[in-house]
Amino acid sequence: MEPVKNAFLISILLFFALSSCSVHPRQPFSSEQVPVAPNYSQDRYWAALPWQTDAADETPDGLQDQQAGAKVDVFFLHPTTYTGKSGEKQWNGSVKDNKLNERTSGSPIKYQASIFNGTCRVFAPYYRQAHLHSYFTEDTLSAKRAFDLAYGDVRRAFSYYLANHNQGRPIVIASHSQGTTHAIRLLQEFFDGTELQEQLVAAYIVGIPVLSGVFETLQACSDSTSTSCYISWRTYKRGFEPKQTAPDIVVNNPLSWTLNDDVHISKEENQGAVLRPFEKIIPAASDAQVYGPVLWASKPKFPGSWLLMGNNYHIGDMNIYYMNIRENVALRTAIYLQGASEEQETDK
Repeated sequence: MEPVKNAFLISILLFFALSSCSVHPRQPFSSEQVPVAPNYSQDRYWAALPWQTDAADETPDGLQDQQAGAKVDVFFLHPTTYTGKSGEKQWNGSVKDNKLNERTSGSPIKYQASIFNGTCRVFAPYYRQAHLHSYFTEDTLSAKRAFDLAYGDVRRAFSYYLANHNQGRPIVIASHSQGTTHAIRLLQEFFDGTELQEQLVAAYIVGIPVLSGVFETLQACSDSTSTSCYISWRTYKRGFEPKQTAPDIVVNNPLSWTLNDDVHISKEENQGAVLRPFEKIIPAASDAQVYGPVLWASKPKFPGSWLLMGNNYHIGDMNIYYMNIRENVALRTAIYLQGASEEQETDK
């Protein structure tokens, strides 16, 4: 089995084995045992950069990588790929672990970050991600320290990007799962109520519950055209009855882009999923409907779809709606750039 071509299915199997995984940190977090910190002035610590050849450049058949002419940047934070294979017993993964980096590149960078290469230059750092066990452990102090270490890397990567690569360009923030855990903090620290918020086209922060009051000034997008706002959802099988764990969770429908609206949007509005094989766009793959704190989707059909078991479609949060996200990024970017152009004309 070719590891890159089948990375998506491997990730599915990993995700549904999360809580039962036997290889995970056994001892409390120790700052003396953390992996070496990445130096973001060196390209090797980035999973994706516009000027290097990487998995974020790849496209399904019929699409083109447009990074060379893009007027907007995306800062993408990948989900957890440090999941518990032999030897992975630290609380945080090493950015010098080539196998781990290959897993990150071959799965979320290829299958998720590539969504944005039609409109944005793609920047995606490797970071010392917290072990997947951090979401399930009873040792909450160790988990917090692991997440804090990971966010410290994300923060430094974004600071380096701002200082050396941004040059005032509009920014899209995009993330999934653990990436969204860190993206929420990044938005709070760098964008919420700051001048940088004016550079934010939109934030696609997917796969982790986002409470409506988590930001002071940054608002959830209410439609397909709003800018300087954020979008979020978590995908479950149609019919799944979630337990409401918190009030006012933000849920956008990625087929209509409406907010907390329970209207069912049929699969005919789905412009295409990208699941397996990566090269194939699957139109009308699934529908979408907000149901309480989650998004409902009917099970998509693709080669190997039998592996998409249970009620949780977390691994497909972005890929089930690949083309709709890609087209929406282009739409919001065009509206943002038009508004910026008009503002400049007014100031003359």
